[in-house]
Amino acid sequence: MTSNHLSLNTVYSTSTKVIIMRVEISIAKEKAAKMPKGSMEALKDEMTRRISKQYDDVEVIVKTASNDGLSVLWATDKEIAKEFVETTLKDAWETADDWFVR
Repeated sequence: MTSNHLSLNTVYSTSTKVIIMRVEISIAKEKAAKMPKGSMEALKDEMTRRISKQYDDVEVIVKTASNDGLSVLWATDKEIAKEFVETTLKDAWETADDWFVR
């Protein structure tokens, strides 16, 4: 007998799509207040573009919080994925002048 259910460790199903990995980037409120308008949305779009080259189904969330933070959820290769996302985020910050259009 074959099961049609997937493990929550592998896939999280929303009402409209299946997400394989979620990346949550938290930016400290003090830093976010100093960032140019639209930069958090631009970072979300750029990180989605870059991470999608390696992972097909990804949701990137950029939000304010009391501290900076990075979470990688629902990835089957969590440690490898987190290392990739950390490197990708560092590269995105370092090249922001190339992709962030005001």
